[in-house]
Amino acid sequence: MREDLIRLAWRTLAYGCIGLGAAGAVLPLLPTTPFLLLAAWAAPKGSPRLARWLMQHPRLGPCLLAWQRQRAIPRRAKRMAALMLALSWLMLWLSGAPGLVLAATAALFCGVTAFVLTRPDATPRDSERHKVCTAMIRRF
Repeated sequence: MREDLIRLAWRTLAYGCIGLGAAGAVLPLLPTTPFLLLAAWAAPKGSPRLARWLMQHPRLGPCLLAWQRQRAIPRRAKRMAALMLALSWLMLWLSGAPGLVLAATAALFCGVTAFVLTRPDATPRDSERHKVCTAMIRRF
C-alpha cells in the first residue's frame, strides 16, 4: 500500500510537470524545459510506461536523452533559451515591474543563462535526431 502511494506521488509529479511544461510552451515567464526534465526524472519512479513514452516521443525524446546521457543541450536550444529569458525580462521591465523584482529576476535569469550556456553541445547520434530536436525547440 505504501509503495503504491509513493508511485502515485511520482506519477502525479511527472504528469504535473508535463502539464506545466506544455503550458510553458505558450506562456511567457513559465519555462518548458526544466519541467520536462523533472518529468523525465520522476516518470520512471512512478510509471515506466510514461517514461518510455517521454523517451520515445518524436519531439521530446532526443533532447531528453541528450540531457540524460551527456548532460548536453543543443546549441540552438541554448541560444533560444537565452533569447527567451532576455525577452521575458524585457516584458517585465516594459510592464513596469518594481526595481527589486527586476533586479532579482535579472540575477536569476543571468544564473540560468550561464548554466545553460556552459553545458556541452549535444552531439546527436544521427542527423535525423538533430532535426527532430531542432523542430522541438522551434515549437516550444
